[in-house]
Parts: sequence; structure tokens; C-alpha cells
Amino acid sequence: MATYCVLGSFTEQGVRNAKDSPKRADAFKEMAKKCGVTVKDVYWAQGQYDIVSILEAPDDLAVTSLALSVGALGNIRTQTLRLFTAADMKTVVGKMA
Repeated sequence: MATYCVLGSFTEQGVRNAKDSPKRADAFKEMAKKCGVTVKDVYWAQGQYDIVSILEAPDDLAVTSLALSVGALGNIRTQTLRLFTAADMKTVVGKMA
């Protein structure tokens, strides 16, 4: 399973409905299951991003389908980062030319 970090920023609609954010996080977890993605953690943050989620997924397609599904609801815009462990990086570096 690959690990991903999803950075989220509230849209105007999302800010207007900020009180519903914890409920939306629960709905996000259920939506993720339907996409084959496991939500490891969800954090609310200060600064450039409002929400940070750590996910595990079998591939980029599953995470992309989740990001598009949640974005279509109109409350949040996302940016997805693929994360690599130290072991992953050792493999990557070992394959460098």
C-alpha cells in the first residue's frame, strides 16, 4: 500500500459550513472506503491548508478518484502528495543512473 498526504483548503462554501467539518470528515472516511482507500488520520490545521489527511491506497487511481469525489462536493480543494518511506528512498536511490 502506498501512503499519501492530502492537503485541503476550504472553499467559500466550506467556510460557510465550517461547523459541519467534523461530520464531513466522517463522510470523507466512508467515501474513502468506497474508493478502496484507508484514512489513517485527519487533522485540522492553521496556515495555508485547513485540513491534512494521511491515506493508504493501493494506487494513484484510487486516491485520484477519492480526491475528485470529495472535490465535487464543493467544500474543499485538495492537493495530493505521494509519500515515500526511508526504505522506499533507498530503493529509489539504488536505481539511480
